[in-house]
Amino acid sequence: MARAEPALTLARFVGPGSDRARVGAVVGDEVFPLAVGGLAELLHLSATDILALVTEACAAGPGEPAAAQQWLPPVEGVMEVWAAGVTYARSLDARVEESQRGSVYEQVYLSERPELFFKAVPWRVVSDGEPVAVRADSWSSAPEPELAVLTNAAGEVMGYTVCNDVSSRSIEGENPLYLPQAKVYAGSCAVGALITPWWEVPNPYDLQIVMTIHRDGMPVFSGSTSTALLKRRIEDLVAWLYAEQDFPDGAVLSTGTALVPDLSLTLSAGDRVEITIPGVGRLDNPVVEGKRAMSWLIPGQHRSSPEGVWPPSRR
Repeated sequence: MARAEPALTLARFVGPGSDRARVGAVVGDEVFPLAVGGLAELLHLSATDILALVTEACAAGPGEPAAAQQWLPPVEGVMEVWAAGVTYARSLDARVEESQRGSVYEQVYLSERPELFFKAVPWRVVSDGEPVAVRADSWSSAPEPELAVLTNAAGEVMGYTVCNDVSSRSIEGENPLYLPQAKVYAGSCAVGALITPWWEVPNPYDLQIVMTIHRDGMPVFSGSTSTALLKRRIEDLVAWLYAEQDFPDGAVLSTGTALVPDLSLTLSAGDRVEITIPGVGRLDNPVVEGKRAMSWLIPGQHRSSPEGVWPPSRR
């Protein structure tokens, strides 16, 4: 049975008549701003301090109307988005099927060290309702629905959200060394705007992940899986990520996919990808093709400014 929606989430947002992004706790139809300068500043705090801050803000009230706010991607400042690969058996099977060098993926699946790769800087991240893209030079692309974790500067898990790690299967399949080109490009990373905090997710290994690809108004792919099939522990993935580098404003780490369409189905412009993790969040993104269709991200860099100035013309 699917878990109920979380009673409380965290979000970056811009309110009506404001020119600065804030971070707040969303409860029902209200949002309660937190007494910090933004998400990056919030992630300088410990997990217990964040719980106390959220509890205090919600108790102080009153909240602001949630419907009046514009939600922003949950990344800012010098945050980075990273992702893990081959963390589910289904992902291993898919990588072996599409690759001319399948044995390297088998080694990664069985090894102590996980596959971790850089995915996006804050200004290239899109969120719910915004377009994702397939590369114009790829003949096979796929969405990858994943549970993502938000971590603080100390490497503690602060919360959970949904990530779509859009990937070129044909480019990575040609040679694993092409992974950065297959994974990192304009429109390849969507992250849910609402973060479900750690205390609202009692067991991250008991979550359903559901994905549907719509084409011409009809589903062409629909499937579901469970994080119970995740081979690696989330805290281990985070520990490897933080082992030899710091994330002073925190990070987002996507934990890998277990839902991969057959090679006969490629994601195309005009499709729509809907991903839901009950109890955590959702993403619903139209699909476009090529960097030109994502060129709006360049002037949109201000969305990820730690000062949150909105829009840039108001500077």
